Amino acid sequence: MTDRDIRSVDALVKSGLTSKASGDVLGTVAARYAVAITPAMIELIDKSAPDDPIAAQFVPTAAELLTTPDELADPIGDEAHSPVKCIVHRYPDRVLLKAVGVCPVYCRFCFRREMVGPDGDGNPTADELESALAYIASHDEIWEVILTGGDPLVLSPRRMRQITHALAAIPHVKILRIHSRVPVVSPEKVTDELADALNASGKTVYLALHANHAREMTEQARAACARLIDAGIVMVSQSVLLKGINDNVEALASLMRAFVETRVKPYYLHHPDLAPGTSHFRLTIAEGQALMRALRARVSGLCLPAYILDLPGGYGKVAIGEGNLSATESSNYSVIDREGRTRSYP
Repeated sequence: MTDRDIRSVDALVKSGLTSKASGDVLGTVAARYAVAITPAMIELIDKSAPDDPIAAQFVPTAAELLTTPDELADPIGDEAHSPVKCIVHRYPDRVLLKAVGVCPVYCRFCFRREMVGPDGDGNPTADELESALAYIASHDEIWEVILTGGDPLVLSPRRMRQITHALAAIPHVKILRIHSRVPVVSPEKVTDELADALNASGKTVYLALHANHAREMTEQARAACARLIDAGIVMVSQSVLLKGINDNVEALASLMRAFVETRVKPYYLHHPDLAPGTSHFRLTIAEGQALMRALRARVSGLCLPAYILDLPGGYGKVAIGEGNLSATESSNYSVIDREGRTRSYP
């Protein structure tokens, strides 16, 4: 964090990103959902554009105070699959390791918005992290560990190295995947020292970069990605399909091409989760499928991500562009989960 970061409604008003009148309402939003915008993202925002796609991702709005009946505090069911603190073991061969509870920015559509931030679940204690690592070591079916949070790249190189060294000592763990926005929102933090700390000896390391609009892929962000890739880290992308931000084929094509140009393989395009106060970001699944068809017709196969729905209740991810979803007479969707069972989705 720097003195140029925005972390309060007062700072939003002073920066001109919202009005004093709006600020009065946004105090209620900020009391529930954390606010943070880094200098790199502040510089990208076009204050003259009311529909700026960068501002829409990070500047809170009164729309977040509306919670619809189908929205959930834990929309993808992390808690149902958490055998010990910091671990989510939803799939047999991989686990999430929540290494930190804070982020450099707070996305207004975050599916963990009830858990992250200064007033969220908090950072794990040393004992909790040790117990999580012991769980991974005791389950030899775990092939992949996914470092998440929060954003694990907010950790110092020293603390990151402690985690990667501990994972390097577990023989059955072969893959380390790290989910982060840092290379885009705080590219200056991606130093050679951090890149070295991410490399767990004897493991293959992936970093999944979260970005949603091509403008996020600045020269500085691309240089940060290059430092990671040149250090031996494989990079893939994950994005969220968001109304008003990237819900047109031109925006998606530009984003996916920017990833590929940066040596980042498009991986996931997530349908927005049912997180509280995020209905204004959601488009229909049918609209998303139409966009994927249009994208396939426009770009190289290298630029095509998988369009993914994370089912509520902890039932996992399904690819919804591959015949796993159909409409029902009750206006819901019938979705086939990863085990071939049928689930209902609103």
